[in-house]
Amino acid sequence: MVWLTGLSGAGKSTIASAVAADLRNRDIAVEVLDGDIVRRDLSHGLGFSKEDRDENVRRVGFVADLLSRHGVVVLVALVSPYRAARDAIRSGRTPFLEVFVNAPVAVCERRDPKGLYKRARAGELAHFTGVSDPYEPPISADVECRTDLENLEESARKVLDAIGDAIDAARLVEKV
Repeated sequence: MVWLTGLSGAGKSTIASAVAADLRNRDIAVEVLDGDIVRRDLSHGLGFSKEDRDENVRRVGFVADLLSRHGVVVLVALVSPYRAARDAIRSGRTPFLEVFVNAPVAVCERRDPKGLYKRARAGELAHFTGVSDPYEPPISADVECRTDLENLEESARKVLDAIGDAIDAARLVEKV
């Protein structure tokens, strides 16, 4: 399970898509659980309170765990702003790589592909992470992608290298 966390507009979905394409080209089973799609299909009806956000993370973690147990590399691209909720998923049975997709809020706001920052600044969106709600960055992510300083290929390569290292480590454990 590869959990990409960061602010809206940081590049989580973009990196997940690039990594997924590379893995598919190598005939590796992969699934992307993207925050926007998950909200629409799995977590419909949840709001953006801390409790609802934590429930969304729990649901996504459950699905990711199910897929992972069947040999699928799961790429979760989800803001998941609260450290404790991410840590709860990390403490599960499935090997977990946390990827901090790090870009300053000013950069994310300039990108603003969905116009969410503009709406949040105008008071149209309550509980918007990075504007009116907090984001708790990972303390020690397995991978950090600085999308304000590196290009997509560099970020995707970091994630792919970490996945390769995790797979190699799992194979060693199986042999013991």
